[in-house]
Amino acid sequence: MLSSFLPAGLSGRRRFDSLSEREILALAIASEEEDGRIYAVYAEKLRKDYPASAAVFDGMAGEEDEHRRRLLEDHRRRFGEVVVPIRREHVADFYQRRPVWLVETLGLERIREEAAAMERQARDFYVAAAGRSTDAQTRRLLGDLARAEAGHESKAEELAEDHLKGEAGSTEDAAAHRQFLLTWVQPGLAGLMDGSVSTLAPIFATAFATQNPWTTFLVGLSASIGAGISMGFTEAAHDDGKLSGRGSPWKRGLASGVMTALGGLGHALPYLIPSFWTATAIALVVVFIELWAIVWIQNRYMETPFARATFQVVLGGALVLAAGILIGGA
Repeated sequence: MLSSFLPAGLSGRRRFDSLSEREILALAIASEEEDGRIYAVYAEKLRKDYPASAAVFDGMAGEEDEHRRRLLEDHRRRFGEVVVPIRREHVADFYQRRPVWLVETLGLERIREEAAAMERQARDFYVAAAGRSTDAQTRRLLGDLARAEAGHESKAEELAEDHLKGEAGSTEDAAAHRQFLLTWVQPGLAGLMDGSVSTLAPIFATAFATQNPWTTFLVGLSASIGAGISMGFTEAAHDDGKLSGRGSPWKRGLASGVMTALGGLGHALPYLIPSFWTATAIALVVVFIELWAIVWIQNRYMETPFARATFQVVLGGALVLAAGILIGGA
């Protein structure tokens, strides 16, 4: 809710409890104005792909502007036309807005979460500030602002009901889910499959050829990391996502590379155990878990029929595993 900062004398900023009522009102005006611009940016980001959600944030921006106008009228009545140029960053114990609106690939759900957090931060700040104030008029003013922020939250819910009900909301949620699958799940699943299956042969061939756990671990470690780097760069470089709509290449590369490395390390790490047969038994159990995890992910997220996913993954993995054991034991 409230951030921790250096003492005001060191940071060059004022403490909230040192502000006059005029400065508090000016700070509220600036905050409402900034929040309105943030909501307008969110609306612009969403307008092409999620027009219904964009309409929600257009309405929220309008609400912020209306509250700014009412605050300005109150300032004019009490203190005149000149508003002190004070903003959030000038006050040591005032909440700060994270500049997430600068992120080009900000997703729909993240934007909704950030908007909800904005309303809660503002409301909680004003409630805490009202409780800390010893001046009756300032306490009443801060209480009014807290109720205004609570009203913003209620209005946001009403706007969501108006613009996101029925088919529009379902369509946008489906589009966001599809983007999540294309950007994270699909590359990650491909990486997990590659790391889990392709490293089986070299790891178990080395294991049965040398029966040396440490050597097997080093081969598995190098194969897993090398495969992860290769898959990550390949996924990021072969498609920038602009035409395919698969999303940010670095996100896809990260998902693919990390999951590839984890897939191989899963059955390489047991060979840190000095006992060869104990390490091999644990590695085989890990392989079994990995293959069935891939089957579950394919069925759960990619809607692959369970029987087909089982046949493809388990049979393919078993064949590669058998090849590695036979070659290593030859």
